[in-house]
Amino acid sequence: MAESFNATLLPHAKAARYAALAEEIASVLEGEANLTARLATVAAMLAQAFEHFFWSGFYLVDPARPDELVVGPYQGALGCLRIAFGRGVCGAAAAERRTLIVPDVEAFPGHIACDARSKSEIVLPVTDRNGVLLGVLDVDAETLAAFDEVDAEGLTRILRETFGGWPAGAGNGTSPQ
Repeated sequence: MAESFNATLLPHAKAARYAALAEEIASVLEGEANLTARLATVAAMLAQAFEHFFWSGFYLVDPARPDELVVGPYQGALGCLRIAFGRGVCGAAAAERRTLIVPDVEAFPGHIACDARSKSEIVLPVTDRNGVLLGVLDVDAETLAAFDEVDAEGLTRILRETFGGWPAGAGNGTSPQ
């Protein structure tokens, strides 16, 4: 699956790669009910599919602290362990429940520098089938302006197909009841 693929790809080629990746992820996860396995697989497959993805992974809502995200499965350098809702790009995306594309993380008010090599980022909310926030998907790049609406659409599709049917109340890391 790893191939030369970078942020300068034409939009239609990038969209086609996301469509193929969504199908690959669905195929690999077919029949797998465990949330942790699903999260880890998506993070790994994203990291392998796009060479400009410096960090890809999840921050999950902590059931013990529902206004805080805790690091979940990821690929890349050490991530921040906890992020409060409203703080940094991930916390803002969680609090606002919307996708944020940040072309220059240094220009984002309150940006949290988990790794100084990160220059741009896209963060998307992850919800279950009832719209309950499970956490966020965070993808970072070492180049400025590495993400656009094509990335947002492709990643949204993957998240919707992978987690949109997740049973509400199943809990982090458990199989649905």
